Amino acid sequence: MVLRVAVVGSGPAGSSAAETLAKAGIETYLFERKLDNAKPCGGAIPLCMVSEFELPPEIIDRRVRKMKMISPSNIEVNIGHTLKDDEYIGMCRREVLDGFMRDRAASLGANLINGTVYQLDIPSSDREPYTLHYADHANGDGGVGEMKTLKVDLVIGADGANSRIAKAIDAGDYNYAIAFQERIRLPEDKMAYYNELAEMYVGDDVSPDFYAWVFPKYDHVAVGTGTMKINKAKIKQLQAGIRTRAAKRLEGGEIIKVEAHPIPEHPRPRRVVGRVALVGDAAGTVTKSSGEGIYFAAKSARMCAETIVEASNNGQRIPTEADLKGYIKKWDKQYGMTYLVLDLLQRVFYRTDATREAFVEMCADEDVQRLTFDSYLYKTVVPANPLTQMKITAKTIGSLLRGNALAP
Repeated sequence: MVLRVAVVGSGPAGSSAAETLAKAGIETYLFERKLDNAKPCGGAIPLCMVSEFELPPEIIDRRVRKMKMISPSNIEVNIGHTLKDDEYIGMCRREVLDGFMRDRAASLGANLINGTVYQLDIPSSDREPYTLHYADHANGDGGVGEMKTLKVDLVIGADGANSRIAKAIDAGDYNYAIAFQERIRLPEDKMAYYNELAEMYVGDDVSPDFYAWVFPKYDHVAVGTGTMKINKAKIKQLQAGIRTRAAKRLEGGEIIKVEAHPIPEHPRPRRVVGRVALVGDAAGTVTKSSGEGIYFAAKSARMCAETIVEASNNGQRIPTEADLKGYIKKWDKQYGMTYLVLDLLQRVFYRTDATREAFVEMCADEDVQRLTFDSYLYKTVVPANPLTQMKITAKTIGSLLRGNALAP
């Protein structure tokens, strides 16, 4: 037998899964509804992703080596001077990154299908195939497409926060935030300011539970905000807030694109059901506090695909639900603590403007910066030595006390 796997969605998660499966000789079908899709996204990727996923230099629009954290009262803290010369945060456009990863998976043997998956039929036994019903858009006429079906042994749902695959397997709901951003092309002198610099703004005026950002891209900046208060009027108000706060730096800018997208706030209740596994946003792998999702999406998918390759003996047998759940166990063991810590940070520091002032003040500390950048760039929460840890804890409490942030 030859194992057949359908991967629905070809963002960093789906493409990463498809590449791993195709390399192992497994019959892989990679579905993408819109091949020129540009997902609304801050587009920041950690340094470790560049090497781990072998991304070429041209994928990175900007190498950010400096960041400004800007408090509700507009106190600015510059961070980044603890970085080594070869360290940076990569800024990319999702249409470029996604296109590269998708094309690479296809070049390695994944069958790329430009199609919209509408329905997944669940088999009545653990030996029968799953049936996907989809519209094939290969003729490119922009219409509804030609309705087709495909039978496979396993399905990976990498189709984002509004995942149809998650609904088909009754994976349960999760809370989500909305990210809203405008891409703004700036005059050259203004763009030069953002050459290696990204800005993060905190305050009730820009987000009641998250942060707002100005991130440099190829020839423009992405200016946006995120919030769990899902209300159009509120989101417009918050976007006006970040535009006001950054107004002087955005003078003369021209809006070239407006975009919005849901961001999961925690994992779905069920990430594996039968022979269907969810990865990336469909599984809910976005981190709290930073809202980062690209690396974790790709990593979760690769981990899931590696589990399938191993459990199937390179495609010689059909893995079971128990086999697939091995990916969840590995994932939670490796990253569970990271998610808990970032969730706690968001609860403590994004509560009020007083706690946000304390947070920005704390970011001025070099030990805090070093620890933060190491954990972000390399995805390893490096334990500080006990003395440094005590110092950071004392500074955290001191900042909170000074800002009256410990008041209930």
